[in-house]
Amino acid sequence: MKSLQLILAFLIVPVLVSSSTKHDYYVSVTKIEYVKAQQSLQIINQIFINDFEKLLRQRYDESITLDTENESEVVETYMQRYLSDKLKINVNGASVSFKFIGKEYKDDITYCYLEIENVSEIKSLEVTNRILFDIFPEQQNIVRLKLLNKNKSFLLLPDKDSFVLNFD
Repeated sequence: MKSLQLILAFLIVPVLVSSSTKHDYYVSVTKIEYVKAQQSLQIINQIFINDFEKLLRQRYDESITLDTENESEVVETYMQRYLSDKLKINVNGASVSFKFIGKEYKDDITYCYLEIENVSEIKSLEVTNRILFDIFPEQQNIVRLKLLNKNKSFLLLPDKDSFVLNFD
């Protein structure tokens, strides 16, 4: 009987722990892909909903709740403002701005869709990603690139928050 209880505990506890909204690590993923046919950089930011919500509450409005049916329209404005402030991209040495396409929620992740248009060629790319560094000192930001037939990944930390790639 005791072994049956032990087996059940090993089966149930991981399910309960994995379904909680807290997590022991703070990470975001930014995917950047160059689509030559559309001459654009397409960007997807993946940020834990509860982390993003905490940040938006602290920075803009304490009453914000993400992933609800009654979500305020101002939420996307705040998301765009924050991402514009914390995600900086230079193409060929020039600072470029992205267009906030929209967002969606899947499981416990916020997906923010961004685009940089009119990119005819890429000789160099510089990315600075400070997303959530202002509230989580242990935050890590992974940037995954798919451009010019190359795949690269970078791990950015609060004390090393940018990288430069040259394609000459």
